[in-house]
Amino acid sequence: MSAEALVLSGSLTPRSETVVPTVPWRDPHTVSREALGEYIGSLEKSCRETPDSPALWTCLGMAYAVNYDVTRSMDALQTAVEVEPAHFWARLKYAELHYRLRTLDRAEAETLKAVDLAENPLQLAAARKQLRDIRAIHYRRVPLDGPISTLGLTLFLVGLLLFTAAVVFWR
Repeated sequence: MSAEALVLSGSLTPRSETVVPTVPWRDPHTVSREALGEYIGSLEKSCRETPDSPALWTCLGMAYAVNYDVTRSMDALQTAVEVEPAHFWARLKYAELHYRLRTLDRAEAETLKAVDLAENPLQLAAARKQLRDIRAIHYRRVPLDGPISTLGLTLFLVGLLLFTAAVVFWR
C-alpha cells in the first residue's frame, strides 16, 4: 500500500496532538504552484488556530522555502524556535535556512544547538551531517576582513618593488 493510500485511509496519522495538513508530494519539483499555494494556505490557517505548535510553524517555514519565499520562511522558522526553543526539527530547519543563505556563522551556531537537542540517532546523524557540510564550506573560505599576514604583505611589497623597477629600467 502506498504512503498516500495509508494517509487517506487514516492508517498513517501524525503522532502529535496537532494535526499537520497532509503533504500530497515528496519531491518539491513535481508539485504544482496551485497545490503548493493550497498547502501553504492550510498551514497558515493551522498556525493561526494553534499558534503554540512549533511543528506547524516548522512545516510552514519549509513550505515557504519550497515556494522560494525566503522572508516568510525565515519568519515562520524563527517563530517555531521562539515558541519552543528545545524543538529539534524547528532548530535544525532554522539552521538549514541560514546554511542555504550562507550565513554560515549563524548556521553553525544553530546546528550546534540542534546537535545538543537530538533525542535519537536519526536526529543526531542529521544534525551532524549538516554541521559537517557547514564546516566544509565555512572553513575553506578566505576571510576577506581578516588580518594580512606579515609574510604575505612582505611578498606583495617585494613583488611591487620588482615590478616598478622592471618598468622603470625597461626603457
